[in-house]
Amino acid sequence: MGIIKSILDTDLYKFTTSYAYAKLFPRAYGQFKFIDRGNESYPEGFVEKLREEIQFMSDLALTDSEAIFLRKELPYLPPIYIDFLKGFRFNPEEIKVEIDSDNHLSILAEGLLYRVTLWETPLLALVSELYYKIKGIKPNMDYAREALDLKIDLFKENDIRFSFFGMRRRFSFDIEDWVTERLKQRGEECFFGTSNVYLAYKHNIKVSGTHPHEWIQFHGAMFGYKMANYMSMENWINVYDGDLGTVLTDTYTTDVFMRNFSKKHAMLFTSLRHDSGDPYTFIDKAINRYQELKVDPQIKYIIFSDGLDTEKAIEIKRSCQGRIGAGFGIGTNLSNDVGDHVKPMNIVMKLWKCKMTEKDKWHKCIKLSDVQGKHTGDPEEIFLAQKTLELI
Repeated sequence: MGIIKSILDTDLYKFTTSYAYAKLFPRAYGQFKFIDRGNESYPEGFVEKLREEIQFMSDLALTDSEAIFLRKELPYLPPIYIDFLKGFRFNPEEIKVEIDSDNHLSILAEGLLYRVTLWETPLLALVSELYYKIKGIKPNMDYAREALDLKIDLFKENDIRFSFFGMRRRFSFDIEDWVTERLKQRGEECFFGTSNVYLAYKHNIKVSGTHPHEWIQFHGAMFGYKMANYMSMENWINVYDGDLGTVLTDTYTTDVFMRNFSKKHAMLFTSLRHDSGDPYTFIDKAINRYQELKVDPQIKYIIFSDGLDTEKAIEIKRSCQGRIGAGFGIGTNLSNDVGDHVKPMNIVMKLWKCKMTEKDKWHKCIKLSDVQGKHTGDPEEIFLAQKTLELI
Protein backbone atom coordinates (compact mmCIF):
# COMPACT_ATOMS: atom_id res chain seq x y z
CA MET A 1 0.00 0.00 0.00
CA GLY A 2 1.19 3.49 -0.83
CA ILE A 3 1.18 6.84 0.94
CA ILE A 4 -2.44 7.57 -0.03
CA LYS A 5 -4.39 4.85 1.76
CA SER A 6 -7.99 5.82 1.03
CA ILE A 7 -10.02 7.58 -1.64
CA LEU A 8 -11.21 9.77 1.25
CA ASP A 9 -7.66 11.02 1.91
CA THR A 10 -8.35 14.30 0.14
CA ASP A 11 -9.99 17.68 0.73
CA LEU A 12 -13.77 17.90 0.97
CA TYR A 13 -13.99 20.37 -1.93
CA LYS A 14 -12.65 17.73 -4.31
CA PHE A 15 -15.80 15.63 -3.83
CA THR A 16 -18.22 18.57 -3.80
CA THR A 17 -16.70 20.04 -6.96
CA SER A 18 -16.55 16.65 -8.64
CA TYR A 19 -20.26 16.15 -8.03
CA ALA A 20 -21.05 19.66 -9.28
CA TYR A 21 -19.20 18.91 -12.53
CA ALA A 22 -20.93 15.53 -12.83
CA LYS A 23 -24.39 17.06 -12.36
CA LEU A 24 -24.07 20.16 -14.54
CA PHE A 25 -21.15 19.49 -16.91
CA PRO A 26 -20.78 15.69 -17.13
CA ARG A 27 -18.93 15.76 -20.48
CA ALA A 28 -16.52 18.59 -19.62
CA TYR A 29 -12.77 17.96 -19.82
CA GLY A 30 -9.99 19.65 -17.91
CA GLN A 31 -6.25 19.70 -17.51
CA PHE A 32 -4.57 20.46 -14.19
CA LYS A 33 -0.96 21.63 -14.12
CA PHE A 34 1.50 21.32 -11.24
CA ILE A 35 3.19 24.60 -10.32
CA ASP A 36 6.18 24.77 -7.98
CA ARG A 37 6.43 28.37 -6.87
CA GLY A 38 9.61 27.53 -4.97
CA ASN A 39 11.28 26.20 -8.15
CA GLU A 40 12.73 23.26 -6.21
CA SER A 41 15.28 20.84 -7.61
CA TYR A 42 13.98 17.30 -7.02
CA PRO A 43 16.28 14.49 -5.87
CA GLU A 44 17.41 11.56 -7.97
CA GLY A 45 14.82 8.81 -8.14
CA PHE A 46 11.93 11.12 -7.24
CA VAL A 47 9.95 10.70 -10.47
CA GLU A 48 10.16 6.92 -10.34
CA LYS A 49 8.87 6.88 -6.76
CA LEU A 50 6.08 9.33 -7.61
CA ARG A 51 4.96 7.19 -10.57
CA GLU A 52 4.97 4.15 -8.29
CA GLU A 53 2.76 5.93 -5.74
CA ILE A 54 0.38 7.03 -8.49
CA GLN A 55 0.13 3.42 -9.64
CA PHE A 56 -0.66 2.32 -6.07
CA MET A 57 -3.60 4.73 -6.05
CA SER A 58 -5.31 2.74 -8.81
CA ASP A 59 -6.00 -0.01 -6.23
CA LEU A 60 -7.90 2.28 -3.85
CA ALA A 61 -11.61 1.64 -3.41
CA LEU A 62 -14.23 3.17 -1.14
CA THR A 63 -15.09 0.80 1.71
CA ASP A 64 -18.58 0.14 3.01
CA SER A 65 -17.87 1.92 6.30
CA GLU A 66 -16.46 4.94 4.44
CA ALA A 67 -19.60 5.07 2.28
CA ILE A 68 -21.78 5.01 5.42
CA PHE A 69 -19.73 7.90 6.83
CA LEU A 70 -20.24 9.94 3.66
CA ARG A 71 -24.00 9.36 3.69
CA LYS A 72 -24.20 10.48 7.31
CA GLU A 73 -21.77 13.40 7.38
CA LEU A 74 -22.08 14.73 3.82
CA PRO A 75 -25.86 14.63 3.22
CA TYR A 76 -25.56 17.17 0.38
CA LEU A 77 -23.85 14.47 -1.72
CA PRO A 78 -26.66 12.31 -3.12
CA PRO A 79 -26.64 8.50 -3.04
CA ILE A 80 -25.96 8.34 -6.79
CA TYR A 81 -22.63 10.14 -6.31
CA ILE A 82 -21.61 7.94 -3.39
CA ASP A 83 -22.42 4.92 -5.56
CA PHE A 84 -20.16 6.44 -8.22
CA LEU A 85 -17.35 6.74 -5.65
CA LYS A 86 -17.79 3.07 -4.70
CA GLY A 87 -17.04 2.16 -8.28
CA PHE A 88 -14.43 4.86 -8.88
CA ARG A 89 -10.77 3.94 -9.46
CA PHE A 90 -7.92 6.36 -10.09
CA ASN A 91 -6.57 5.91 -13.62
CA PRO A 92 -2.79 6.54 -13.79
CA GLU A 93 -3.07 7.03 -17.55
CA GLU A 94 -4.64 10.43 -16.80
CA ILE A 95 -1.32 11.58 -15.30
CA LYS A 96 1.88 12.63 -17.06
CA VAL A 97 4.97 13.08 -14.86
CA GLU A 98 8.31 14.37 -16.17
CA ILE A 99 11.48 15.99 -14.89
CA ASP A 100 13.78 18.28 -16.89
CA SER A 101 17.58 18.54 -17.02
CA ASP A 102 17.55 20.93 -14.04
CA ASN A 103 15.49 18.45 -11.99
CA HIS A 104 12.38 20.61 -12.09
CA LEU A 105 9.15 18.63 -11.84
CA SER A 106 6.26 18.67 -14.33
CA ILE A 107 2.88 17.02 -13.70
CA LEU A 108 -0.22 17.17 -15.91
CA ALA A 109 -3.57 15.55 -15.06
CA GLU A 110 -6.06 15.43 -17.91
CA GLY A 111 -9.49 13.88 -18.42
CA LEU A 112 -13.18 14.25 -17.65
CA LEU A 113 -13.42 17.02 -15.06
CA TYR A 114 -15.61 15.14 -12.60
CA ARG A 115 -12.86 12.49 -12.47
CA VAL A 116 -9.61 14.35 -13.02
CA THR A 117 -10.33 16.95 -10.33
CA LEU A 118 -9.93 14.17 -7.74
CA TRP A 119 -6.19 13.93 -8.49
CA GLU A 120 -5.23 17.42 -7.32
CA THR A 121 -4.91 17.18 -3.53
CA PRO A 122 -3.48 13.64 -3.32
CA LEU A 123 -0.82 14.48 -5.93
CA LEU A 124 0.31 17.55 -3.98
CA ALA A 125 0.45 15.52 -0.77
CA LEU A 126 2.51 12.84 -2.53
CA VAL A 127 5.00 15.36 -3.91
CA SER A 128 5.47 16.96 -0.50
CA GLU A 129 5.89 13.74 1.47
CA LEU A 130 8.14 12.05 -1.10
CA TYR A 131 10.38 15.11 -1.31
CA TYR A 132 11.19 14.96 2.40
CA LYS A 133 11.37 11.17 2.48
CA ILE A 134 13.82 10.81 -0.41
CA LYS A 135 15.99 13.65 0.90
CA GLY A 136 16.08 11.95 4.31
CA ILE A 137 14.48 14.90 6.14
CA LYS A 138 12.81 13.78 9.38
CA PRO A 139 10.49 15.67 11.74
CA ASN A 140 11.66 16.92 15.13
CA MET A 141 8.75 15.66 17.20
CA ASP A 142 9.75 17.48 20.39
CA TYR A 143 9.72 20.76 18.45
CA ALA A 144 6.47 19.85 16.68
CA ARG A 145 4.65 18.95 19.92
CA GLU A 146 5.77 22.10 21.72
CA ALA A 147 4.89 24.32 18.75
CA LEU A 148 1.45 22.73 18.27
CA ASP A 149 0.54 22.88 21.96
CA LEU A 150 1.50 26.57 22.10
CA LYS A 151 -0.75 27.28 19.11
CA ILE A 152 -3.66 25.38 20.66
CA ASP A 153 -3.28 27.34 23.91
CA LEU A 154 -3.28 30.64 22.01
CA PHE A 155 -6.31 29.60 19.98
CA LYS A 156 -8.22 28.78 23.17
CA GLU A 157 -7.13 31.93 25.02
CA ASN A 158 -8.26 34.13 22.13
CA ASP A 159 -11.43 32.18 21.25
CA ILE A 160 -10.24 31.45 17.71
CA ARG A 161 -12.48 28.98 15.85
CA PHE A 162 -10.65 27.27 13.04
CA SER A 163 -10.71 24.36 10.62
CA PHE A 164 -7.64 22.34 9.65
CA PHE A 165 -6.86 22.71 5.90
CA GLY A 166 -3.50 20.97 6.02
CA MET A 167 -3.28 18.19 3.44
CA ARG A 168 -1.84 19.76 0.30
CA ARG A 169 1.56 20.73 1.77
CA ARG A 170 1.69 18.39 4.73
CA PHE A 171 5.01 17.00 5.88
CA SER A 172 3.49 13.53 5.75
CA PHE A 173 0.25 11.66 6.29
CA ASP A 174 1.47 10.55 9.71
CA ILE A 175 2.11 14.14 10.78
CA GLU A 176 -1.31 15.35 9.57
CA ASP A 177 -2.90 12.38 11.35
CA TRP A 178 -1.00 13.15 14.59
CA VAL A 179 -1.87 16.87 14.45
CA THR A 180 -5.56 16.06 13.86
CA GLU A 181 -5.66 13.71 16.85
CA ARG A 182 -3.92 16.26 19.11
CA LEU A 183 -6.22 19.07 17.99
CA LYS A 184 -9.21 16.90 18.88
CA GLN A 185 -7.77 15.99 22.28
CA ARG A 186 -6.49 19.41 23.38
CA GLY A 187 -8.34 21.96 21.28
CA GLU A 188 -11.94 20.85 21.36
CA GLU A 189 -13.26 24.33 22.26
CA CYS A 190 -11.66 25.97 19.22
CA PHE A 191 -11.17 23.14 16.67
CA PHE A 192 -14.13 23.10 14.28
CA GLY A 193 -13.11 20.24 11.98
CA THR A 194 -10.87 19.19 9.11
CA SER A 195 -11.06 19.41 5.34
CA ASN A 196 -9.43 15.95 5.09
CA VAL A 197 -12.39 13.61 4.71
CA TYR A 198 -10.45 10.46 5.66
CA LEU A 199 -9.09 11.97 8.88
CA ALA A 200 -12.58 13.21 9.76
CA TYR A 201 -13.77 9.62 9.24
CA LYS A 202 -10.89 8.14 11.23
CA HIS A 203 -11.15 10.53 14.19
CA ASN A 204 -14.93 11.02 14.14
CA ILE A 205 -14.83 14.80 13.72
CA LYS A 206 -16.62 17.27 11.46
CA VAL A 207 -15.74 17.63 7.80
CA SER A 208 -15.21 21.27 6.92
CA GLY A 209 -14.35 22.93 3.63
CA THR A 210 -15.20 25.45 0.93
CA HIS A 211 -15.18 25.40 -2.87
CA PRO A 212 -12.10 25.99 -5.04
CA HIS A 213 -10.77 28.50 -7.55
CA GLU A 214 -11.08 25.91 -10.30
CA TRP A 215 -14.90 26.15 -10.21
CA ILE A 216 -14.78 29.89 -10.96
CA GLN A 217 -11.91 29.42 -13.44
CA PHE A 218 -14.02 26.91 -15.37
CA HIS A 219 -16.91 29.35 -15.54
CA GLY A 220 -14.59 32.16 -16.65
CA ALA A 221 -13.28 30.05 -19.51
CA MET A 222 -16.72 28.79 -20.55
CA PHE A 223 -18.96 31.83 -19.98
CA GLY A 224 -16.63 34.84 -19.92
CA TYR A 225 -14.76 36.70 -17.20
CA LYS A 226 -17.44 39.29 -16.54
CA MET A 227 -19.99 36.59 -15.70
CA ALA A 228 -17.68 34.03 -14.09
CA ASN A 229 -18.32 34.84 -10.42
CA TYR A 230 -22.05 35.29 -10.93
CA MET A 231 -22.50 32.11 -12.97
CA SER A 232 -20.33 30.02 -10.64
CA MET A 233 -22.37 31.14 -7.61
CA GLU A 234 -25.67 30.52 -9.41
CA ASN A 235 -24.60 27.04 -10.45
CA TRP A 236 -23.29 26.20 -6.96
CA ILE A 237 -26.70 27.17 -5.59
CA ASN A 238 -28.37 25.05 -8.29
CA VAL A 239 -26.37 22.04 -7.16
CA TYR A 240 -26.33 22.50 -3.37
CA ASP A 241 -29.48 24.54 -2.69
CA GLY A 242 -27.98 26.62 0.11
CA ASP A 243 -25.64 24.01 1.61
CA LEU A 244 -21.87 24.61 1.48
CA GLY A 245 -22.32 28.34 1.86
CA THR A 246 -18.77 29.68 1.66
CA VAL A 247 -17.72 31.41 -1.55
CA LEU A 248 -14.22 32.28 -2.80
CA THR A 249 -13.70 35.91 -3.76
CA ASP A 250 -10.29 36.36 -5.37
CA THR A 251 -10.28 34.26 -8.56
CA TYR A 252 -10.56 37.41 -10.68
CA THR A 253 -9.76 39.86 -7.83
CA THR A 254 -11.97 40.83 -4.93
CA ASP A 255 -13.10 44.10 -6.54
CA VAL A 256 -14.54 42.22 -9.53
CA PHE A 257 -16.19 39.68 -7.22
CA MET A 258 -17.93 42.39 -5.20
CA ARG A 259 -19.48 43.77 -8.41
CA ASN A 260 -21.02 40.34 -9.07
CA PHE A 261 -22.07 39.70 -5.46
CA SER A 262 -25.83 40.30 -5.44
CA LYS A 263 -28.38 40.59 -2.62
CA LYS A 264 -29.48 37.02 -3.38
CA HIS A 265 -25.93 35.72 -3.02
CA ALA A 266 -25.30 37.79 0.11
CA MET A 267 -28.34 36.18 1.73
CA LEU A 268 -27.71 32.59 0.58
CA PHE A 269 -23.96 32.37 1.21
CA THR A 270 -23.11 32.50 4.90
CA SER A 271 -19.46 33.45 4.44
CA LEU A 272 -16.82 34.87 2.12
CA ARG A 273 -13.40 33.26 1.92
CA HIS A 274 -10.32 35.50 1.92
CA ASP A 275 -7.38 33.76 0.23
CA SER A 276 -5.04 36.50 -1.03
CA GLY A 277 -4.20 40.14 -0.55
CA ASP A 278 -4.41 42.34 2.52
CA PRO A 279 -6.95 40.88 4.98
CA TYR A 280 -7.75 44.22 6.63
CA THR A 281 -8.59 45.86 3.31
CA PHE A 282 -10.73 42.83 2.52
CA ILE A 283 -12.66 43.19 5.79
CA ASP A 284 -13.56 46.77 4.87
CA LYS A 285 -14.60 45.81 1.34
CA ALA A 286 -16.77 42.94 2.55
CA ILE A 287 -18.53 45.03 5.20
CA ASN A 288 -19.09 47.87 2.72
CA ARG A 289 -20.63 45.53 0.18
CA TYR A 290 -22.97 43.91 2.72
CA GLN A 291 -24.07 47.35 3.87
CA GLU A 292 -24.69 48.45 0.26
CA LEU A 293 -26.91 45.39 -0.15
CA LYS A 294 -28.74 46.15 3.14
CA VAL A 295 -27.45 42.94 4.73
CA ASP A 296 -26.21 43.08 8.32
CA PRO A 297 -22.50 42.08 8.18
CA GLN A 298 -22.65 40.92 11.80
CA ILE A 299 -24.73 37.89 10.76
CA LYS A 300 -22.13 36.94 8.12
CA TYR A 301 -18.60 35.54 8.30
CA ILE A 302 -15.27 35.87 6.58
CA ILE A 303 -13.22 32.67 6.45
CA PHE A 304 -9.53 33.62 6.35
CA SER A 305 -7.19 31.03 4.79
CA ASP A 306 -4.23 32.89 3.30
CA GLY A 307 -1.01 31.51 4.81
CA LEU A 308 -2.20 32.00 8.37
CA ASP A 309 -0.30 31.51 11.58
CA THR A 310 -1.64 31.89 15.11
CA GLU A 311 -0.55 35.47 15.69
CA LYS A 312 -1.98 36.67 12.37
CA ALA A 313 -5.30 34.96 13.10
CA ILE A 314 -5.52 36.67 16.49
CA GLU A 315 -4.87 40.10 14.95
CA ILE A 316 -7.47 39.53 12.22
CA LYS A 317 -10.10 38.39 14.72
CA ARG A 318 -9.57 41.57 16.75
CA SER A 319 -10.08 43.64 13.60
CA CYS A 320 -13.38 41.83 12.89
CA GLN A 321 -14.68 42.05 16.46
CA GLY A 322 -18.12 43.63 16.60
CA ARG A 323 -18.11 44.23 12.83
CA ILE A 324 -18.35 40.84 11.08
CA GLY A 325 -17.89 37.20 12.04
CA ALA A 326 -14.45 35.61 11.59
CA GLY A 327 -13.47 31.99 11.06
CA PHE A 328 -10.15 30.53 10.00
CA GLY A 329 -8.79 27.77 7.80
CA ILE A 330 -5.25 26.98 8.89
CA GLY A 331 -3.16 24.53 6.91
CA THR A 332 0.58 24.34 6.38
CA ASN A 333 1.34 26.14 9.64
CA LEU A 334 -0.16 23.13 11.43
CA SER A 335 0.60 20.20 9.11
CA ASN A 336 4.21 21.14 8.31
CA ASP A 337 5.71 22.88 11.35
CA VAL A 338 8.07 20.12 12.42
CA GLY A 339 11.40 21.89 12.89
CA ASP A 340 13.51 24.83 11.80
CA HIS A 341 15.27 22.48 9.36
CA VAL A 342 12.07 21.92 7.33
CA LYS A 343 10.83 24.44 4.77
CA PRO A 344 7.24 23.78 3.64
CA MET A 345 6.92 23.41 -0.11
CA ASN A 346 5.16 26.13 -2.10
CA ILE A 347 3.30 23.94 -4.57
CA VAL A 348 -0.16 24.07 -6.19
CA MET A 349 -2.10 22.38 -8.97
CA LYS A 350 -4.28 24.70 -11.03
CA LEU A 351 -6.89 24.15 -13.70
CA TRP A 352 -4.90 25.08 -16.80
CA LYS A 353 -7.39 24.53 -19.60
CA CYS A 354 -10.87 23.11 -20.09
CA LYS A 355 -13.53 22.37 -22.68
CA MET A 356 -17.22 21.54 -22.50
CA THR A 357 -16.99 18.25 -24.45
CA GLU A 358 -14.21 16.03 -25.76
CA LYS A 359 -14.69 17.33 -29.33
CA ASP A 360 -14.56 21.04 -28.43
CA LYS A 361 -11.38 23.09 -28.58
CA TRP A 362 -9.48 23.80 -25.38
CA HIS A 363 -9.98 27.10 -23.54
CA LYS A 364 -7.22 28.51 -21.34
CA CYS A 365 -7.95 28.89 -17.63
CA ILE A 366 -6.35 31.67 -15.60
CA LYS A 367 -6.48 33.07 -12.08
CA LEU A 368 -5.97 36.71 -11.13
CA SER A 369 -4.65 37.24 -7.63
CA ASP A 370 -5.25 40.20 -5.34
CA VAL A 371 -1.44 40.28 -5.13
CA GLN A 372 0.37 41.71 -8.15
CA GLY A 373 2.74 39.22 -9.76
CA LYS A 374 0.89 36.15 -8.45
CA HIS A 375 -1.48 35.69 -11.39
CA THR A 376 -1.57 32.13 -12.75
CA GLY A 377 -1.93 31.01 -16.37
CA ASP A 378 -1.06 32.02 -19.90
CA PRO A 379 0.24 35.65 -19.95
CA GLU A 380 -1.78 36.61 -23.05
CA GLU A 381 -4.98 35.23 -21.50
CA ILE A 382 -4.23 37.04 -18.23
CA PHE A 383 -3.86 40.30 -20.17
CA LEU A 384 -7.14 39.63 -22.00
CA ALA A 385 -8.97 38.99 -18.71
CA GLN A 386 -7.54 42.13 -17.15
CA LYS A 387 -8.64 44.21 -20.16
CA THR A 388 -12.08 42.61 -20.18
CA LEU A 389 -12.56 43.30 -16.47
CA GLU A 390 -11.15 46.83 -16.81
CA LEU A 391 -8.35 46.13 -14.35
CA ILE A 392 -5.73 47.75 -16.61
